[in-house]
Amino acid sequence: IDSMSNQKLRKLFWKTWNFIVHEDSIASFVVDAILIVVLGKFVLFPLIGMLMGSAFPVVAVVSGSMDHNDMGFESWWLANQEAYESYGMGGADFEQFPQNNGFEKGDVLVIKGISVNELKVGDVIVYSVVNRRDPIIHRIVSLDPIATKGDANLGQLSFESNITPQQIHGKAVVLVPYIGWVKVGAMELFGLL
Repeated sequence: IDSMSNQKLRKLFWKTWNFIVHEDSIASFVVDAILIVVLGKFVLFPLIGMLMGSAFPVVAVVSGSMDHNDMGFESWWLANQEAYESYGMGGADFEQFPQNNGFEKGDVLVIKGISVNELKVGDVIVYSVVNRRDPIIHRIVSLDPIATKGDANLGQLSFESNITPQQIHGKAVVLVPYIGWVKVGAMELFGLL
């Protein structure tokens, strides 16, 4: 009886495996999509989060607040230097910053958890704001108090002038272009953006 049960289980396993991996049907596609989302959200992202030390290890950019609009650095700096000079930053400083050419809606940033003591002016951080669903991804312009500004924004938004260490999830360490459009497209489709 046990070998018969094992045989049935093996047969069921291979039948399910073939349905998920090899079958080209709409039902198989839907099951594959659901498995990818479930495994990504509940297995892959928590694992990456544990490795990176951040509750938000991978963040898709959903706004244009850091977009330099394909301007070269010199052109972009000429148009924006006044705002950054008011924080004591010069063009030579800005050129040394991570992601000094900004990033675009649809890009993805890999986030590393970091101690507040390790943060520097110019770092791009991810932090949460009360009453906002998505975390904010902006550049640090001051450390005392911690304050940020979106590179494409004319000035600071009201919540950017005094960020507490508890709000910060980490700093951007890697930029991957375009793959965030999957999330952005879905959010736009369902009216969440």
